[in-house]
Parts: sequence; C-alpha cells; structure tokens
Amino acid sequence: MTKQLLIYEEAIPVNNERHRKWSVKSGKDYRFSHDLNAVPLTAVEFPLAAAEFPIVFAGNDDAVMPSAILGLLDKQNLFVAEDGDWQASYVPAFLRRYPFVFAATEEGQKFTLCIDEEFSGCNQDDIGERLFDAQGEQTQYLRSVLEFLKAYQAEFTRTQAFCKRLKELELLEPMQARVKHNDGQQYSLSGFMAINRERLNNLPGDELQRLARSGELEIAYIHLQSLHNVTRLGERIARAESPKSEDDVADRLISAGTG
Repeated sequence: MTKQLLIYEEAIPVNNERHRKWSVKSGKDYRFSHDLNAVPLTAVEFPLAAAEFPIVFAGNDDAVMPSAILGLLDKQNLFVAEDGDWQASYVPAFLRRYPFVFAATEEGQKFTLCIDEEFSGCNQDDIGERLFDAQGEQTQYLRSVLEFLKAYQAEFTRTQAFCKRLKELELLEPMQARVKHNDGQQYSLSGFMAINRERLNNLPGDELQRLARSGELEIAYIHLQSLHNVTRLGERIARAESPKSEDDVADRLISAGTG
C-alpha cells in the first residue's frame, strides 16, 4: 500500500490470525511526524490546540477540514525534536492515534481497524502492549484503541458538519500569512482559509444564535485567536537556529571561516 493519510506507510486490517503475537510499544517518540507541517484537527480539540498552534481550514469545494500548522516550510515540523520528543503541551489526536487508523468503505458506513505495520514500535517480542491474548481475544489495550478511534471518528463527523455550515454561511476566505525572521528573511504561508471575522460578526441574529447554542460560535472565535500563533512559529524557527552551546558557536565560526 502506498503512503497514505500523511504518516501511514502500511495500514493493514487488524485480525487475530495475522497479529496474534503482535505488541505495540508506543510512547513519546513522534519522529514519524517529522515531515508534517500541518495535521488535521477536530473541533473539540480547538481550545487546547489554539494555545500553541495556528488553526486554519484547508481543502476544496468538496470538503474542508481544520488543520494545526506545525511549520512554515514544506516538511517542517517545529514541534518534534531530533530524539522524537514532542515540544508542545498538546499532541493532536491525529498523531496520538498512530499507528492505528480506521479504514472506511466507499459508502462510509463501515469502518475497519488498521495498523501501520511499518511503525517502529510494532513487534512480536512482547515489548509494549499485546493486541490479542493467548486465546486470540482482544486485549484491554486493543479495546481501548477501538474506543478512542470511535470517539475520534464521531468528532471528525461533527467537525465536517461544522465546516459545512461555515461554507454555507460563506464565512471562509483564502488567507496568506507572512512572518519576518530577525535576519530579515520572510516566510510565507498560503493555501489555506480562515474565517472572515467581519462576516461572522455581521451574521443575522438567528444565525449567530444558532451558532452560539451549538457551541460553534465559540469554536470560530478560538480559531481566529489562534492565528496569532503564526508569529510564534517564527520565534520557534529563531530558537531552533540559534546556537545552543559554546561548541555550537565554535562550529558555526569554523563553518563561516571555511565556507
């Protein structure tokens, strides 16, 4: 299977014959997300995610979904360290569910639990959590994974409905963000959409009331507030590029002198 869903290399349906002796060692290693400069979000994640990431909307005429911006360049994730440590308080659910994922039928009515067999934490050496017990029954760990993915899918569906309403109300517009680095270099982020605050504020009273009662008005303003985090991404780039020790300073001076 070709690489799919941004991070999955080999998503295979989980079954008690193929995976009877399989275990999964997951934890704090997020190196699998190293090349992602954005990940999908569900609306329920906005309050926590907005504290650290810019939240935007991406997609086309057929479907639009929110995303958390992780970097200003292609394949740039500013929130994962070289050792895989996640450099933020909140980890998006899209990443927390890895290496598991639901595969849906074309009708979207049936979901099959799959696992990325290429994940480094997958093993048959009893390292981590077993998927099945000696009798071939699902372990508590696998049942908890299923419950998490069911909850994620439900929130995903609710978020789709939220985005559909934003489109119907013509609140989304293309947007571009620019960040100027201390050395004068500029970073430009485009290809996404944001809510037009003026259009939102000028909606008819009944529409505003509808959004308020559903909780979606609050979500919309959280999104708008999160856009200030674009500047913080620029600050992260500056910190990542600054020397971290005297040895780093010496290395840079040597490189500058021999370049």
